[in-house]
Order: sequence, then C-alpha cells, then structure tokens
Amino acid sequence: QVQLVESGGGLVQPGGSLRLSCAASGLPFSSYDMKWYRQEPGRERELVATITSGGTTTYLDAVKGRFTISRDNAKNTVYLQMNSLKPEDAAVYYCNAPLSGTHIEYWGKGTLVTVSS
Repeated sequence: QVQLVESGGGLVQPGGSLRLSCAASGLPFSSYDMKWYRQEPGRERELVATITSGGTTTYLDAVKGRFTISRDNAKNTVYLQMNSLKPEDAAVYYCNAPLSGTHIEYWGKGTLVTVSS
C-alpha cells in the first residue's frame, strides 16, 4: 500500500521560510519522479515543483529562485524548501508520485501553509 505523508506546514510571516517533507512508503521511491502541488480554496491544484528520479528539477515560474525541491532516496523522502514566502504562497501543499507510463498517481493528504503577519 502506497502512502505519502506530508509534514512541515504551518504559519509563517511574509519573508519567512518553511521546509516541507513528504515521506513515502510502499513504492520503489528512487525510481519515481516526485512532485509538489498546491491548492488554494476555490482554485485548481497547481504544480509547484518536480524532481525526476535522476534529480532534474523544474519549478512553477512564481516560485523560481525561492523554492527548492530535493530528495533523499535513502530516507524515501522528498522535500520542498520554501524561502522568501509571500501571502500568495499560502495553500495546502500536496505530495504526488505519478506512476510513469500510466494514469496512476499517488497523493498525500496535504499540509497547510499559511503566510500572514
């Protein structure tokens, strides 16, 4: 059974930092591309960052230069380091693991990030 468990969300002031973690189990983690999405109330879920199994990273334009995605295959964990946070970064952040070549994908339950003074 695949499980993705996010952690690290919380309340932070504008300009602050948070590091999100997503611990994966039940899948061959090192062979999966991993993604972080976010969703604000009333809006569609958007892709924030991707790290491939080979370590290549891509980012939503709005977070480039501020967010960094990384992975630790020994710990089956993917991270999202978020710096210089803005109020518009506030959302529920979800970890995602798509099964390559299929329409199957796994989701965590999300972790809430609130950016407010």
